Amino acid sequence: MRIVRFQTGGHVHLGNEHGDGRVTLLEGDLFGTLVDSGEPVRVEKRLAPLEPRDILCIGLNYRKHAEEGKQAIPPHPVLFMKNSGTVQNPGDPILLPRRLESREVDYECELAVVIGRECRNVSREAALDHVLGYCCANDVSARDWQRQGGGGQWCRGKSFATFCPLGPVLVTRDAIPDPNALRIRTILNGEVMQDWSTGDMIFDVPTLIEFLSASTVLRPGTVILTGTPHGVGAARTPPVFLRAGDSVSIEIEGIGTLTNPVAEEQAPLLTGV
Repeated sequence: MRIVRFQTGGHVHLGNEHGDGRVTLLEGDLFGTLVDSGEPVRVEKRLAPLEPRDILCIGLNYRKHAEEGKQAIPPHPVLFMKNSGTVQNPGDPILLPRRLESREVDYECELAVVIGRECRNVSREAALDHVLGYCCANDVSARDWQRQGGGGQWCRGKSFATFCPLGPVLVTRDAIPDPNALRIRTILNGEVMQDWSTGDMIFDVPTLIEFLSASTVLRPGTVILTGTPHGVGAARTPPVFLRAGDSVSIEIEGIGTLTNPVAEEQAPLLTGV
């Protein structure tokens, strides 16, 4: 099933997107039972497929990406987090920070894994049983704040508003038997910047779930961003960073294309309380 979350007539609904482009209304709960009513619906505005409970992110998880950054292969997955306020809808703009200014905002195509069942201490063999599905993600990153402005932590440079576009649909796990056999790409203004395979992950999806759930509770609605392949803007000569007016698309085989324009944040004036 290809689940789309959308707004029509001021109300938010879930739908099943069919191969011919039709969307039929889904009834029920995203983390419970969903039934396709068969009723055709008009999608006025497409939204991110879910409102994540937590966003867990894995850094340095593709071998060639580690090579381009001259980084050693990590012994364990490198974990950081984004706050839930980073989520952006398909088609809505990635905003370049101006209140805390960044001139080094980068793209990162990533496969997002959505947890559908609460889990703790899950084995690698049972890990995918706890997955609801997959979607495209863009782990937008302010490299200057990530490297110099975060006190050694990545969260500041990764957690600006709009820095986690998700979509365009949530594809249920039955439709993607092997999440580590998918082509993944970033296209910036029509130019392919990243083009690789999720098979290059250092820690595959089942291993990530086993690691992240170890002595830890993962609740339904947890989103795991699984890392990005080589070709990021910061590693290019000269570097390529996002600018207002750009259009950036994330494509993943079997899921679709997530596209967002880029614009400048209109920084509000600070006021006293």
